[in-house]
Amino acid sequence: MSASASIRGLPPSPPPGEAGPASHALRPSRRERFALSFQLALSRASAPLWVPLTVALMRFGFGWRIVDAASARRRYREIVGARGSPVLVCANHLTLVDSAVIAWALGSPWWYLRHFSALPWNVPERRNFASSAASRVLVYLMKCVPIVRGSDRREVAAVLERLRYLLGRGEAVLMFPEGGRSRSGRVEVESAAYGVGRVASLLPDCRVVCVYLRGEGQETYGDLPARGERFHVHVDAIEARSECGGLRGAVEVSRQIVARLAELEESHFERRAAREPSR
Repeated sequence: MSASASIRGLPPSPPPGEAGPASHALRPSRRERFALSFQLALSRASAPLWVPLTVALMRFGFGWRIVDAASARRRYREIVGARGSPVLVCANHLTLVDSAVIAWALGSPWWYLRHFSALPWNVPERRNFASSAASRVLVYLMKCVPIVRGSDRREVAAVLERLRYLLGRGEAVLMFPEGGRSRSGRVEVESAAYGVGRVASLLPDCRVVCVYLRGEGQETYGDLPARGERFHVHVDAIEARSECGGLRGAVEVSRQIVARLAELEESHFERRAAREPSR
């Protein structure tokens, strides 16, 4: 349930004729697959400690609350239990701890301990969350695959393939399709990043879960939500598909996902306006 950074990887809208990355999948090596399996085993074994402690820090340390969490969790359970295909969670991005809050909004700690594969893996920025030995241990245990934003294409592709491998094993994965925290404070469809579409495209039966999360006091992006913040969450599942292949198809899928997040955002603000007394 650690904070996560998104993978941009390549420009979101390449000009016609631009060559994308190699079309073949960089399947994780046997050593990498073993390392991921070993990490998952340690994460699962230590989960009874770090999962409830993380939620306790958010709830009692920062005083955060999820408004109507029961509805969001019920919807997520329906999607996860619908059939045995991979689950890719895609969300808007405003703070450094969005992934932790989103995971908390989608499931209680006790439910995650019984359904550990439904607790999403995250992709944190290595320089933000793996800069010290202690933070590296925490990131390792908390289902994370770190990346350095702006790294070369081959490294980005390798991370994407690790995520695809985890999804193929039945693990949920959380990514931010806008490619970073929104500087405008609103979902930006034109900022759709390549990586999310590539992962979804590599798994034709992948279920994309769109999650829109916003605190009542959040107007723009920041590092941490305010103490005592109340979050509203909206959850929906979509079929994101493209008839195009390669980079163009991946970008199209990413834009479909971000477009749905923009629709959820619009619905959120309409509901907020309806709740506020008229002046």
